Amino acid sequence: MSDPIRPTADCSRTLTLRELVGEDADYALADPGLIVGEPALDSRKARAGDVFFALAGSKADGLSFARDAVARGVLAVVAEAERPPWFDPSVSYVRVGNARRAVALAAARAFPKQPETIAAVTGTSGKTSVAAFARQIWARLGHASASLGTLGVVTPSGAVYGSLTTPDPIELQRTLHMLAKEGVTHLCLEASSHGLDQYRLDGVRLSAGGFTNLSRDHLDYHPSMEAYLDAKMRLFRELLPRGGGAAVWVDSTEGSHVAQVAADHELNVLGIGVAGAGISLLARHDEGLGQLLEVEADGRRFTLRLPLVGAFQACNALVAAGLVLLTGAGAREALLALETLEGVPGRLELVGTKDGAGVFVDYAHKPDALANALDALRPYATGRLIVVFGCGGDRDRGKRPIMGAIAAEKADVVIVTDDNPRSEDPAFIRAAILEAAPEAQEIGDRAEAIAAAIGMAKSGDVVLIAGKGHETGQIVGDRTLPFSDRDTAVAVLEG
Repeated sequence: MSDPIRPTADCSRTLTLRELVGEDADYALADPGLIVGEPALDSRKARAGDVFFALAGSKADGLSFARDAVARGVLAVVAEAERPPWFDPSVSYVRVGNARRAVALAAARAFPKQPETIAAVTGTSGKTSVAAFARQIWARLGHASASLGTLGVVTPSGAVYGSLTTPDPIELQRTLHMLAKEGVTHLCLEASSHGLDQYRLDGVRLSAGGFTNLSRDHLDYHPSMEAYLDAKMRLFRELLPRGGGAAVWVDSTEGSHVAQVAADHELNVLGIGVAGAGISLLARHDEGLGQLLEVEADGRRFTLRLPLVGAFQACNALVAAGLVLLTGAGAREALLALETLEGVPGRLELVGTKDGAGVFVDYAHKPDALANALDALRPYATGRLIVVFGCGGDRDRGKRPIMGAIAAEKADVVIVTDDNPRSEDPAFIRAAILEAAPEAQEIGDRAEAIAAAIGMAKSGDVVLIAGKGHETGQIVGDRTLPFSDRDTAVAVLEG
């Protein structure tokens, strides 16, 4: 352990073990006055002077990697369990009641800078679009703004890096710290149910939270829909400070429940939607590749042209405007900025046409998202609505026949293909979908399926390639093979 201890991200300061981990910990087997470096979760990345947090996971216990972390020079290990008998007593061992929350709060202390205004959005679908739209609106209003989520971190310059919906808490806090140092004042981030349930956002100083909708997803992780919803409610019940803002799409099935949870926590609730009292959607009309919205907010009526397709995008745009309004903007400037929004890559993205037939790529990989995408495109299909989709392996198996039934009901031609089969037999996944869509065509090779869909399209038809959106890989076994729905479709169209 001869290497010098690295300073934390704020190089003008150092932290003791107690200052990093906090007061809510047992230091009986530790030296709380040790000067330490950064928190670490991956023993392979731990360096001399760091503090290793050993988290108990579903597949492995972090304590099994403690030896490796100590060998790399960490000064302390933090865990929930009692110190194992094999543990080196010369290394500090700290016990905490909740190691996941402890590492998130430690990361916030190690990387203390954050953008002045941070909003988080949760919901089954729409999080990526809401985050991107809020960033665009803030930028339109003159703020240095960024977004963080499935598409990665999008900076004020438009640069993009990273690609996790909710990064681990250390990476998240490091990112917030660097964005603040670079002058970002406004940030909107996605709050996934996994991230909320695993305490990854604890320590983020939030000003407002948004809610889009709730539908079946992630039941391979959450034991029930009730548990799934409860995980999302941590945003409003525990993470937002009293007096913070809550932008809630109240027309969704759980909207009134979310609004009540937020109100019970003494948040400033902005109800949005047809039934919304904060931003009321009075009317919506499709108009070309866009839509006209009539809304009422702050006692005034506005007529807006939203340059995006689909009723669900009206929801996303208005929730984004609500977050901007709750963080200091006026209703007029927040809402009029919606007219300049640009679509998010892979979200009902028109990638080209073939003989007058539009070809769209969308990230829809959940039942509700697939239904919304098909409903959004139906008005543009004077001929047939053709959909290509599959379901992921090693994920919620129950949604496969549900998505098959949705496709069979809402599309005229259905092609079932592979979409990240992972360790499962792709034919087994397709068969589960086909049970509810017996008239569908089965083409396992995704590139061939896309080519077949575009090849059969005629004037007036619309093709939807659903599932991957912006993604650039097909996960087969433990390998990620290069694959892009967009690039494949463009190649077929240009061929």
